[in-house]
Amino acid sequence: MNNLKKPFLNLDGIEDNFIKLYGENTIKQKQRYIQAFNHFKTIYKKDKAYICSSSGRVEVCGNHTDHNGGMVVSCAISLDTLAFFLPNNTNIINIKSEGYPSMKIELDKPSEEKIGTSPALVRGVCEGFKNKGFNIGGFDAYITSNVCGGAGISSSASFEVLICEILNFLFNDGKVSKEDKSKIAQFSENVYFNKPCGLLDQTAIAFGGLKKLDFSNVDKIVVSDIKADLSDWTFILVNTGGSHADLTDEYASIPKEMKKVANLFGKERLIDVSKEVFYNKLNEITDKLSDREVMRAIHFFNENQRVEQVAKALSINDYQSFLDAINQSGFSSLTKLQNCYVSGSQDQSIPKALAISEQFLCGGANRVHGGGFAGTILNIVNNKHVDNFVKYISLIYGEQNVITLKVRSVGTIVL
Repeated sequence: MNNLKKPFLNLDGIEDNFIKLYGENTIKQKQRYIQAFNHFKTIYKKDKAYICSSSGRVEVCGNHTDHNGGMVVSCAISLDTLAFFLPNNTNIINIKSEGYPSMKIELDKPSEEKIGTSPALVRGVCEGFKNKGFNIGGFDAYITSNVCGGAGISSSASFEVLICEILNFLFNDGKVSKEDKSKIAQFSENVYFNKPCGLLDQTAIAFGGLKKLDFSNVDKIVVSDIKADLSDWTFILVNTGGSHADLTDEYASIPKEMKKVANLFGKERLIDVSKEVFYNKLNEITDKLSDREVMRAIHFFNENQRVEQVAKALSINDYQSFLDAINQSGFSSLTKLQNCYVSGSQDQSIPKALAISEQFLCGGANRVHGGGFAGTILNIVNNKHVDNFVKYISLIYGEQNVITLKVRSVGTIVL
């Protein structure tokens, strides 16, 4: 265990962490911490606890590129999954999450958890730790989260990386790298949640801040800081109300189809096929591909270039180029990637929200956010127009579904 940090006996001074975690110091956050701490003490009959915070994330640019070795501009955000925890000197993990049944994972016994559940994710993280030669053990935790599920801000990855950091802190002296935590969390989601996600969500959360993530090397994620002044701009998510339920096949079709194109060039991933070779040989393979498969490959090549444009624009505070690239990304997702609604469905919540929000961007930008098909859109709005944007869009979607965000500078952390 990391002996430099001691469990909290009370929450005096906890506000000192709030600026780096939430971008603001609010009474509401303090009340949230107090309530969670009281629940922990009541449930487990203990008077002290460590605290771990794991954020959600925004994908600023790079829609569906990570799983084929592409690049992404990511941003950790000021919503988090919060755990109060202590080791219990057993091989049992006990977790009570606010609003959910209690979990009990017995590490000495074979997995009995149902695939696709939170207990299965915990089991998967533990399995991932063992696979990499790290230690695991039992602990008690109370968890609360405002990383709303189904909104495309990676509630499951936030939870997975949280469990990784608790195990890292309690049983591995903090020696598990951010990259290892990202890959273990992805393993858990792929195998124990049966969701074929790439590494974007977990990496963005583990590292924190505004980053350019390069997944071209399967053995090493290249993470670069983006130094940008976004103080005049606000990221606003709009939860359109569409559900991610039963959409796994839609998500899975995207990496599958991109990899099919790569396979025709003798490669596993599209990143290993140059854009020039793709177009030079397209006439030879076009009869072996559906039109959508070709369009999705074109989106990948163009989107990868847009990530570079966005990172460069942000680094020199060229906001117009940044916004133009975001709008282009959104148009490509709609017309080429085709992940804004399910084909044949009259439910088009994402395009509708984009069309409505466009009227109030006032020079900003917007695009589908995350996996797509349902969930959220990302709007980038100048601060002087935020109040008007939020006021109008809230009339349609409800205040609780219009979420203003700040950039979180730190990754998953034990306070």
